[in-house]
Amino acid sequence: MHDALWFLIVGGLLLARGLTHSLLQRSPITPAIFYLTLGLLLGPTLLNVFHFNPLEESGLLRVLTEIVVLISLFSAGVKMPAPIFFSRWRTPLLLATVSMALTVAMVAAFAYVVLGLPLGAGILLGAILAPTDPVLATDVQTRHPGDRDPLRFTLTCEAGMNDGSAFPFVMLGLGILGLHELGEFSLRWILVDVLWATAAGVGIGVAAGVGLAHLARMLRGSQAGHQIMDNFLGLGLIGVVYGLSLLVDAWGFLAVFFAAVSLRQTELKAVGTEPEGASRPALVRVGLDSENIGLNDNTSPSVSGGSLVFKEHLERLSEMMLVLLIGGTLFLDSWSVRAVGLALFLFVVARPLSVFLGLVGTRASWPLRAMVGWFGVRGIGSLYYLMFAIQHGLPEELALELVGLTLIVVTLSILVHGVSVKPLMGRFMHQNGRESDGLVKRRRAR
Repeated sequence: MHDALWFLIVGGLLLARGLTHSLLQRSPITPAIFYLTLGLLLGPTLLNVFHFNPLEESGLLRVLTEIVVLISLFSAGVKMPAPIFFSRWRTPLLLATVSMALTVAMVAAFAYVVLGLPLGAGILLGAILAPTDPVLATDVQTRHPGDRDPLRFTLTCEAGMNDGSAFPFVMLGLGILGLHELGEFSLRWILVDVLWATAAGVGIGVAAGVGLAHLARMLRGSQAGHQIMDNFLGLGLIGVVYGLSLLVDAWGFLAVFFAAVSLRQTELKAVGTEPEGASRPALVRVGLDSENIGLNDNTSPSVSGGSLVFKEHLERLSEMMLVLLIGGTLFLDSWSVRAVGLALFLFVVARPLSVFLGLVGTRASWPLRAMVGWFGVRGIGSLYYLMFAIQHGLPEELALELVGLTLIVVTLSILVHGVSVKPLMGRFMHQNGRESDGLVKRRRAR
């Protein structure tokens, strides 16, 4: 496609998005649905103005999705409320480990038994589709530093961790396919890909976040107003942490998320800030305006607070481009029964069942479990893992099969979860508000 046409499409989309901002806020659809619809309209599904081939452009798409996920993980990390308590983090930890493993196993079994894929390909497909997305799920994620809503916190924290915890399963699938060294009795996979890479990723992230927080405070004092430099520091932290992780074979996604979390926690502890969200107006905590994420924290004298808005803007622009490309990859015959059946199995069976099993024995409420079980949004993270696998030498026939399955699952997730997010979240928040008011009244009556 001619360069001029690309500029016209992207420029027109930016203008349309800016002019329809208020309309989209009031409508039942999300911005991602808007971008996807335009991609389907202009792509080979309808007008065939452009076509993006993910197999031929796997190297480019891997880098693009990698950058977007890293920025999104940083943004999610700095929005984690402080202080950290195990009781608060227990639920997302279980979701990112136990529920993740169960989802991979169920998708792998479905792919092996129903779709007829090899076992290694089934495990790889499960690892590609199991992580929830930190990019496309902004409507169900934490909106600002201090948003203490348990549902939003759980989904955001889970997405921040499971984009890294899926990596061992990706490597396991590649190993069974003969594309990665697992070692005798899978000992190398257990010691290196699971234990070392996970512990090293978390350790590098925590150390780097704490170190930057103390260094910035020592060199700059407690003055606010460094927002441009905060952007450099935030992006620099992402780059250094991710680069170090790659050098020592650690999971960089985990490292970046925990670097952002530890940076934020250390800064707040240093200035003696009260627990976040304690004084937030109820309207901000339960509102559905996802465009204002992070805006309440602009004046914070911190690297994390000062750089958050810029990261959010980068994330939104990246989301627009990548979802447009997704629409431009699909043909009418991409909608196979196999792909749609896999998506329905993942949304209706694997995700809800893995959540309920993973949270057995916890105090999570049943409405919370139901909402978390439904809103397992798939998106940019899945595309990254798919491109990562292709770059590791997947046979072309198998790569084409996984591309078709993954793209349809992501597309249906954007549509199904996007249409349901506003009414379901509004109902959940309303019910939560009524229960909170009742609890307050009962306490006062005592």
